[in-house]
Parts: sequence; structure tokens; C-alpha cells
Amino acid sequence: MSGSLNFDTTSRPVQAILDEQLEQVSLIFERQLASDMSAVNKLCMHVESYRGKMLRPSLVLLSGLASTGGGIATTLTEKHRIVAAVTEMIHMATLVHDDVLDEADVRRRGATVNHLWGNETAVILGDYLISNAFHLCSTAGDPDINLALGQVTNTLCEGELVQLHHRNDFSISESTYFEIVRRKTASLIAECCRLGALLSGADAKVCLAMKRFGEAMGVAFQIQDDLLDLVGDQAVVGKSLGKDLDKGKLTLPVIYHLAESDQAARGIALGMIMDRDAAGLRQRLLVSGAVERTSGTAQRLVEQGKAELPQLPSGPARELLGVMADQVISRVR
Repeated sequence: MSGSLNFDTTSRPVQAILDEQLEQVSLIFERQLASDMSAVNKLCMHVESYRGKMLRPSLVLLSGLASTGGGIATTLTEKHRIVAAVTEMIHMATLVHDDVLDEADVRRRGATVNHLWGNETAVILGDYLISNAFHLCSTAGDPDINLALGQVTNTLCEGELVQLHHRNDFSISESTYFEIVRRKTASLIAECCRLGALLSGADAKVCLAMKRFGEAMGVAFQIQDDLLDLVGDQAVVGKSLGKDLDKGKLTLPVIYHLAESDQAARGIALGMIMDRDAAGLRQRLLVSGAVERTSGTAQRLVEQGKAELPQLPSGPARELLGVMADQVISRVR
């Protein structure tokens, strides 16, 4: 994430710290997944290309820096780096499993594991990532971290299960959508922010503020992801699009459109959903204002999250958290 952000000159020292720390996190990640079996190493090397922006590790590290206000590398400990690698590993496992569920062929502009090697391999690789994540987590020697990340992993699985339950549910409510998103995406991002602060010695008030910041940011992130799946350009986004519609998953812009349409317009939209008419549905969402309303909801969530940041000491690390939140909804991939 840090490499794609536009930092001002006052923030560059923190950016340098973040970049250096992320390199160490990557080394921890790679060492943990190293196997004496070449077939396993080949798969792990492939999935490492999914790492992309490394949002979750960046949030662990930056929250740790921002919680002290000092913005110095010594604020960050080996526990920060281990937690950063663990959260990325958990996230990567969900991506591998998601591609199986969605029958996706493209991820990060490359072929998915399931496309290249089949669903069986992808499922076991996702399991391998999860098992390694908690093996690595145990090396931190802090049972509270294991418990916290174990609970979050349970929560994100619950979110996915509830979303699967509501496939082809054309009457899914806005509140149900938000609960799914909170669990399957925002819970891990929120815990990244909370743990980053906690490991830097922040008090309970600051840790709670960081958790609320991360949750709001995580929900906004998923809303933007869902928008891109409907109206994005696959060549830009870099992964298979239209999968929510293909799998009968109604996301926020569609929920808004159905709720605000009269009977005739709703019938037309439902017909497009059942026919998997992505182009026609996209046009109706744009014309009706559902896309604009969805973007507005994501923007409000970002502002809600940023309102928590003044509880942190002022400094460039805190400012960068605000920049990251803004770029969650301005991103096009």
C-alpha cells in the first residue's frame, strides 16, 4: 500500500520506515511458507504475487507508529512484524478460497491457483496458508494475540457463510449486507489497527479508536470492491469481475437500486440479475444514481473512521492513516 500512496515531504521519513518494515515482513512471510517440497514452494511462490498493496500489514505497522506519535522505527517490535505477516497470510488464504467459490480465473493480472491447478489444490493451499499463519503467530509467544486473531478468523468465516446463505436472495436487506461485510472484511482490518496500537503500548481508549477506524475503513474498502466488481474495468482492476452477479450475490448498489425503484423498474432489474446481464444492470445502476449513492456511503464511512484519528498523538504517521483511508475509496483496483 505504501508504494502507491502520494506522501507529502513531511511524511517521507515515515514512508521510508514503513517500506523498510514491510520488507522485513515479506521475509518473515516467505521464510514461514518455505517447504522442503518443491511442489509446495512453487504454489507458495505463485500465491505471493497476490500480495499487492499489503494493506493489512501496513495498517499493523502504521498503527503502531501512529499510536506513539514518535514515528521512529524502534517503536515497532518483532511482534508487530509477526502480526503483520500473519494477517497477510490469513488474508491470502481467503483470496485463494474466494477464487474457488467465485470460479475466478484472474487475480492480480495473473491466473488464479484454481485456474492453473484446480479447486482441490487451491482449497488445500488456502488451508496451508491458514495453518502456517497460526504456526507463525505462536512464535510471538503471546496467547492473547493467538486468541484475538483466531476470533477474527472465525468471524470472517462466519461472514462468508452468511453471504453464501444469501446467494440469489433478491430481498436481502441493507443491514444484512453491512453485517456480512463487517464480518468478512472489516473485522480483520479493524484487528490489524487495534493490535498495531496495542503492541506499541497504547491505552484502551486509543486501541478502541483504532479498532473503530479500521472497521469503518474495512467496510468502505469492501463497498468499493463491490462497486468495482460491477462497474470497473477488468484490465485496470486486474482480477475477474462480474463474479458477484454471476454467483447471485447482491451488493450495496444493487440493494439500493431495488429498494428505490418502482415495481416496473424493479422487475426489469430483477430480470437482468436473473439473466446475469451485467452490462444492462451496470447501465441502470449508473443512471438511477445507485452507484453515486453507494460511493457516498463509502465516503461517509471513511470520514467516520478518520474522526477517530484525533485520539492519536499528532504526527506524520497519523496523517498517513488518513491518507490510506481516503485512498481506499479513490482506488480503481
